[in-house]
Amino acid sequence: MTDPSRPNEQLTNHHAEQGWAGQDRDAAEIVAKRDYLLANNGIAELEILEPTEIERAVKLFHRDGFVVVRDALDQEQVEFLRNGVVEVADEIVAADTGQTGNRGSHRYSFGGSSVTRSMLHRPEWQMLIDVPTVTTIVTAIFGSSDYMVRSGSGDFCLPGATEYQPLHADMRDYLDAESTPFSSFHDPRGHLSTRDLPCPYVAVNFLPADQTPLNGPTRQIPGSQNSRQPYPTLQEEPEWMRLSTVCPVPAGAVQIRDVRAWHGGTPNLSDELRAIPNMEFYAPWFREPLTPGISYHDRQQLSEHAQRLTRFHVMDSSEELPSGYEVKPLPQRPAQVRSSAT
Repeated sequence: MTDPSRPNEQLTNHHAEQGWAGQDRDAAEIVAKRDYLLANNGIAELEILEPTEIERAVKLFHRDGFVVVRDALDQEQVEFLRNGVVEVADEIVAADTGQTGNRGSHRYSFGGSSVTRSMLHRPEWQMLIDVPTVTTIVTAIFGSSDYMVRSGSGDFCLPGATEYQPLHADMRDYLDAESTPFSSFHDPRGHLSTRDLPCPYVAVNFLPADQTPLNGPTRQIPGSQNSRQPYPTLQEEPEWMRLSTVCPVPAGAVQIRDVRAWHGGTPNLSDELRAIPNMEFYAPWFREPLTPGISYHDRQQLSEHAQRLTRFHVMDSSEELPSGYEVKPLPQRPAQVRSSAT
């Protein structure tokens, strides 16, 4: 682990200048917040597992809605991924002519910025489809290897992101047929929601750099994946939730999340880009509409298992996969509504 107060040179270069433009990184209130986070940020006694602790990983995942495992990627893979996310982040920021982000100020979705809504066209994300440690744990979580890729995405935030992102989940409960046409379901009895089901899909975030108290670690609320309570607003959120961040965690680790669990972005008061590229996997029983995200040629280069996982994502061999990035505000995640179930 690196010293959180010292920047990672591979992730700083021009990012500090970009992110802190128009702000004084040494203003009294920023320095005070930086000192406070250094002293208090992070889940107390965060358990970081070894790649061999499969049963423990599954137990923590089902209990807390997430689990952290070290050394999923080796150093060569970490550097390859790090270089790739920096290249992509620079392209996305360059496309953001208004400098507004698409997940709030200074915050961007990788997949949400791609014209295919996925990053499967990039070799760095293709590497993440079948990582042995992750494949073993995800298979154990679902109880089957017959799961499937949903997308390759993740997000990043620039230094100078001084505000918190509201807590949310990546999967919405049913609202109405127009705003939630798929993913969720309507139970006319009012008894069941997606939160009563086994996990429909997981997101696996890969760390190309250390996640520290200062560089915008994800805050994760343990045990919230089955909660029907509304998300607290930023004004209502208690301080322990703000500080419930997944840090410190070393580069090469993964955070495997139940997408229904509450989480959100936190301030990046460092001088470095914080990126958490991901791979998302559907449970064997769950599906949503999909858009092609990988070319026929690229899919042929994948492992046999990865080819199976991406079988519904491949572009026809006679067609060219679209590419490029566009930055526009993504749909707001609605507040979680109370269920009528008792």
